[in-house]
Amino acid sequence: MGFHLGRVLTIPCMSADPTPLPVDESAALAPLREKIDALDGELLRLLNERAKVVVDVGHIKRSAGDAPIYVPHREKAVLDRVRSKNPGPLPDRCVEAIWRELMSGSFALERPLRIGHLGPQGSYSHLAAGRKFGSSVEYDALAGIDDIFDAVARRHCDYGLVPVENSTEGSVTATLDLFIRNPLRVCAEVLAGIHHNLLANCDAPEIKRIYSHPQALAQCARWLSAQFPKAERIACSSSSRAVEIVSTEPGSAAIGSLLASQLYGVKVQFENIEDNPNNTTRFYVIGHQRTQPTGDDKTSILFTTEHKSGALVEVLSVFQKHGLNLTHIDKRPIQRVNWEYCFFVDLVGHEEDAQVAAAIAEAKRHCVQLTVLGAFPRAVEPVS
Repeated sequence: MGFHLGRVLTIPCMSADPTPLPVDESAALAPLREKIDALDGELLRLLNERAKVVVDVGHIKRSAGDAPIYVPHREKAVLDRVRSKNPGPLPDRCVEAIWRELMSGSFALERPLRIGHLGPQGSYSHLAAGRKFGSSVEYDALAGIDDIFDAVARRHCDYGLVPVENSTEGSVTATLDLFIRNPLRVCAEVLAGIHHNLLANCDAPEIKRIYSHPQALAQCARWLSAQFPKAERIACSSSSRAVEIVSTEPGSAAIGSLLASQLYGVKVQFENIEDNPNNTTRFYVIGHQRTQPTGDDKTSILFTTEHKSGALVEVLSVFQKHGLNLTHIDKRPIQRVNWEYCFFVDLVGHEEDAQVAAAIAEAKRHCVQLTVLGAFPRAVEPVS
């Protein structure tokens, strides 16, 4: 079932009898507020002028048939440009967040996008998807990572957001395993800062069970051992499902997001309980399209080698010879033959770059199979 993700805003309470501003101060503010009102009107006019151009773009894309609505290399070019031209005093992160919402509205004007993520609402995948695609697209909360792959493969969703790696706990093996047997491509990557919170509607001494996704439990393991050494830890399909459970189960707590706390009416007992304060999860945006080079890209590949001594070294030495930086390497069982593996590698550069293309072509000669999962703009910092 689809839903829309809105920004979560904290509105300060207004006093029933606010203290009025001194007359001279009120008089000084009045012309400034009038100027803000005038600028707001001009901004609104310009935003709608921009939207009219977006509508024309949508007409052209629809006439072209299969032209994608979300174009990662264009997204990067737009965000890079507004950051480089930002004169301040607004910080770059604020400007980027505004333009992400503009692009989200543009998607809706061209053709509404449907984004699959690990749900229900309030999960960390839900938050990361919202930060990436904004509040004007439709979100589909799916029960498992395999369901996300399936929904995108069947084109029930335009794109899916799947976790691939965490800075504390390493690779998300369920995602890697699904790439082995799915032809989907990686279109983009997303970095999202993950801050965990202990949520419960009972007091801390009453907590007997703590629910969450296995990754969340692992990312808070030291804190849990110190604060709740006797509490049972119970794995769930997602952190938001854990919060949903404890909303009606006495004596239970969940590790989840602040948004999940609000959505399911579960109180925050402790904030920021992750063992690593810089805890970050990397997500892939999966789809069907190829992404054009931007000049600052990564390419993800998987390959299998012959079951012989030195086979992996032969492949890796090719990338070294071509001067390519490998940012991630992992292995997973191929699941058809015991003790044989496929290897996942992320490298800096785009598959269409001459240096990368040459290295991939040479590496294939040392592999039983080599597949490019996708080339995509490199994410430098977490989305805001």
